[in-house]
Amino acid sequence: MVKNNRRAPILNQYKELALGPDQLSGLEMGYVYEELLRRFSEQSGEEAGDHFTPREVIRLMVELLDIPIPDRHFSIYDPAGGTGGMVSVAKEHLLDRATTPEEKERVEKFLTVYCQELSPTNYAICQADLLIKNDQQAWAFLGNSLIPHDPHSRDPGDLLPETKYRFNRMLSNPPFGVTWGGKDGYETEARKLEKTRYQAGMPRVNDGALLFLQTMLAKMIPPTDGGSRIAIIFNGSPLSNGDCGSGESEIRRWILENDWLDAIVMLPDQLFYNTGIFTYIWLLRNDKPASHRGRVMLIDARKQFEKEPKAFASKRNRMTDAHRQWIEERYRDGWAKSYADEQVKLFRHEEFAYHKVGVVFWQTDEQDKPAILTEPYEKTFTAANVAKELAFHESELTFRVRVKAKDGEKTLTLAITPKDNGAKKFKAVLGDRPDILSVEWTHRHYVQDDEYIPHGEDMEAFLKREIAKPIIRWADSPQLGYEILPNKYFYR
Repeated sequence: MVKNNRRAPILNQYKELALGPDQLSGLEMGYVYEELLRRFSEQSGEEAGDHFTPREVIRLMVELLDIPIPDRHFSIYDPAGGTGGMVSVAKEHLLDRATTPEEKERVEKFLTVYCQELSPTNYAICQADLLIKNDQQAWAFLGNSLIPHDPHSRDPGDLLPETKYRFNRMLSNPPFGVTWGGKDGYETEARKLEKTRYQAGMPRVNDGALLFLQTMLAKMIPPTDGGSRIAIIFNGSPLSNGDCGSGESEIRRWILENDWLDAIVMLPDQLFYNTGIFTYIWLLRNDKPASHRGRVMLIDARKQFEKEPKAFASKRNRMTDAHRQWIEERYRDGWAKSYADEQVKLFRHEEFAYHKVGVVFWQTDEQDKPAILTEPYEKTFTAANVAKELAFHESELTFRVRVKAKDGEKTLTLAITPKDNGAKKFKAVLGDRPDILSVEWTHRHYVQDDEYIPHGEDMEAFLKREIAKPIIRWADSPQLGYEILPNKYFYR
């Protein structure tokens, strides 16, 4: 505010208003504060990809993280801190749960919360909140948590690097679909961590959500020292965006094969102020108990809401204490083999894997016989291209080439088989520099396609069943792809 010469005008604007503790209670001031945050979110959040997180969603995340009343130093971290809501609600929740003065003292003494925020405006609101509360154990930093900090750079980077800081609990609602590459991004700086923090892969440059998750995973405390747990809100993109072998798929593979993903909660739509989309809470931990190991729980909580009495922009639904309790009970009890609930499903991580198989098959005609096509040849007619067609079809090809001649036009026929020397025959029929008018060719009607086959299925049997055409050849990708499709698993 000082840098932008706004502090004095704003203070003068408000100094005459009755905003003191004698006129407004703490609860009323809290409502004023929340309303200002909501309006600010409506005005600017859509551009930045930020979505002010409703307090009931933060409360759910905090409760799912099962934060204990600490008896030694305990830390909570948010890499996309916004206005500090995540860490503030986490601490408030612990203070609410503390039933004795001694427990409250332990929370104040041992709990430290950290957050980092890129937007100077959000950071300023967060710092104002901490100043109002006079919280001595809360730290907010201005900077980009996705890039290394360079003291000589104008823009600060990650001021809480994993080489110095690890955290017991982490929770975040990172921006949805924000560009981190290109001229408007920070790709060059982020790629400096490609061999360390982001070794699993880099997502597409127009959606950095999975960079935040990798940043949090890098800051986990080893299981031997107590381990860490993470709750993060995503839209649908990180679940399935990216083909087999892409950055997103490789990040999912890395997370699942390390058995860090514990559960995904499917939330109702229209919970957020600036967007009506469905969102998902991912729960991750590196200290899974025996009953969780090798498994991932999906909870369909899309019906756990009631309508807002008055809509706030896109926020038309809200979650009550009863809805949160419904989710928490299923997350707590759903691991038992005897537990039965249509809204809870357990999966082994291999069940999210698939093979991407490239297949060439012979299309059939209207009589269901292998088809032969005669059609114009649209590519440049060269010996090299003819050789490629021959390698693909592995069968006889016939080209009819209409060329200019001294006495008008004539058609040359090039019939070629895999046994022929293609380049030699091409030159023998067409000469060195034919003046080509058009080319028509006859070939088997082969189709090249990719099939996505669930891991564990017999690939050859799958292809025969699904394609039901003469299969010429097929080849599996060198690595497995991974995607999570909650809508498919709960489809009715």
